[in-house]
Amino acid sequence: AVVSTQSAHYGRGLNEEGEGDGVKVFKPWDQRLDQTLFVESDLDEEILFNFKFTGSVKLKGFLVIGEGGEKDPRHLKVFKNAAPMTFDDARRKADQDFDLNHDTNGVVEYQTKVTRFNNCESLTLYFDENFGGETTKICYIGLKGDFTEGQKRGVVICNYESRPQLKDHKQPGATDFSSHGVS
Repeated sequence: AVVSTQSAHYGRGLNEEGEGDGVKVFKPWDQRLDQTLFVESDLDEEILFNFKFTGSVKLKGFLVIGEGGEKDPRHLKVFKNAAPMTFDDARRKADQDFDLNHDTNGVVEYQTKVTRFNNCESLTLYFDENFGGETTKICYIGLKGDFTEGQKRGVVICNYESRPQLKDHKQPGATDFSSHGVS
């Protein structure tokens, strides 16, 4: 199943030519071949996306569509539950690395190690290399997996006794022995 774009909140992209442009590539499946909506890196080939899911995702795979030239991404590092990350953070070992191919039609699907990507609440995608261009251009990113609606977690307020006091736990009809001393 394709993970819906409505189940993810695009947080922050780093090195996007236009601020917030990264959201353009997370589009519905039927619009994946539309190359008029894209994101391009600003100063160099690196580009990083942070986003959070509204629930839990079991990520099984993904697609990346480029324009078919030297600006296509060539390498990707994927991080689970680490968002928001910076470029310095992304220098560490990724949960999984991928060598990417040119793909203008969305026919190359990259499989994740599913056991590593169970219960994803956030995801960071770090494209650190391309095929020789000054900048990187991405037209579509599609995520495949299973989405589970998030559980609302409420705050539980409770009091714990470090030393129980018998007078705090009176029961009707019980005899109060607290006034009787033991010698």
